[in-house]
Amino acid sequence: MKFAPRSLLALVATLIVAAAAAQTAPPRPAPVPRPVVPEAPVPPPPEVDGKSWVLMDYNSGQILASKDPDLQVEPASITKVMTDYVVSAEIANGKIHMNDQVNISENAWRGGGAGTDGSTSFLKLNSQVNLKDLLYGMIIQSGNDAAIALAEHTAGSETAFANLMNAYAKQIGMTHSQFQNASGYPIANHYTTARDIAILSRALIHDFPEDYAISAVKEFEWNGIKQHNRNLLLWRDNNVDGIKTGHTAAAGYCLAASSKVGDSRMIAIVMGAGSEKGRADAALALMNYGFRFYESHKLYDHAKALATPKLWKGAENTIPLGVEADVLVTVKRGDYDKLKADMDIPATLIAPFKKGQQVGTLRITLDGQPVSSTPLVALEDAPEGGFFSRLWDTIMLWFHSDKK
Repeated sequence: MKFAPRSLLALVATLIVAAAAAQTAPPRPAPVPRPVVPEAPVPPPPEVDGKSWVLMDYNSGQILASKDPDLQVEPASITKVMTDYVVSAEIANGKIHMNDQVNISENAWRGGGAGTDGSTSFLKLNSQVNLKDLLYGMIIQSGNDAAIALAEHTAGSETAFANLMNAYAKQIGMTHSQFQNASGYPIANHYTTARDIAILSRALIHDFPEDYAISAVKEFEWNGIKQHNRNLLLWRDNNVDGIKTGHTAAAGYCLAASSKVGDSRMIAIVMGAGSEKGRADAALALMNYGFRFYESHKLYDHAKALATPKLWKGAENTIPLGVEADVLVTVKRGDYDKLKADMDIPATLIAPFKKGQQVGTLRITLDGQPVSSTPLVALEDAPEGGFFSRLWDTIMLWFHSDKK
């Protein structure tokens, strides 16, 4: 392209002016740095009323905070949570039925009726009452007569039912409890712990959700008498949907409570508080603390291979290992990145293995402290290989053993 001399001079002059302007233009200011947000601290749990107490995360089963969780105490009517679990389990097993007609014996009438100083559903002697109505009376009204009648119908006698209570307690992992009756009426060698009641509460919610829902009902009328649920939190917080209260002079005021917010659920057990209001305030403060300062994370999906180690003498050369249920953990807010996972798998795995058989263990730790321990299981059958395949692996195992 050709430029006329005058046009060329004009172009050069324009470039010179632009260059000069660029040199004299003030530099642009550097961007203002964003302030560093300090890491939010997590305070210790609140000081609450109670001889012993536990805050449990429902999803993971972890104890988030506690005071003397294994102190053996009288459970009073918290006992009825165990009675509820046993009755629900026996219904699920087909041994009894929700529409059964239950006889109100003299033992139930005299031991838990209006003539006692305990809570009652005012059941009539020798009457027939629908089992469902007895459950409502026991859970909502805390009727001792309803609890005894349910026990006798389920096991033939209250003594036999107490043995059934202890068997189920052991089955679900309650290790520091002993039950002697179905109502919680004071008697020797009848005790539990805050930790055990938390374990029981979690099992009830998980195993029998429809039955658990009864504990959210605010009132129930029987024999012309309407009684309110003694759990004050049902009126104070819409997220609370259970579980059971208890009180005697020796046990103090007790409360097993649970609250659900979104996908999170907290369980608070308060034993031996000084008043009805004190136990409610304590349970609510603990659950609110859990929701505010802890968060749950799903670390691993169920039935998804987490490892495929070498398999000897098998039809396949490897075996897929995973977990049978999603691995959930609950940690203080901000601690997620500190979690560490390790898989403990034997160095030598020799077929056969059955699907679901435990092969190793998945351990989650936080700052070196155990958070959870979950079985690693075979995700599919791993049968033996053919004769020559097994023979070859037998020979190779000699060399494999020498390298250990």
